[in-house]
Amino acid sequence: MLDTRENHSLTDFLMNHNAYVARLKETHAPEVLTVDGRAEVVVQDAASYQSMVDRLHHMETIAAIREGMESAERGELKPAAQVLDEMRARYGLSR
Repeated sequence: MLDTRENHSLTDFLMNHNAYVARLKETHAPEVLTVDGRAEVVVQDAASYQSMVDRLHHMETIAAIREGMESAERGELKPAAQVLDEMRARYGLSR
């Protein structure tokens, strides 16, 4: 969870970026950077960012599968042949 109470100025980050990068790599926790006292930017280490993106992709995939299963349960499926014909027509593909 992002702790917006622990804010750091962008100026301080720029002046002390080596210390910030080291801390980000060690803690794996994102930090909020402020401009004129307002939260403007969030920074985090690359490995943590990639992990977050991977988890988000996984969750979106699960949600799409659930949506498809619910659609199937409601009887909203089309026969595969019909879907293929529609795709051929839409994209100008031949048989």
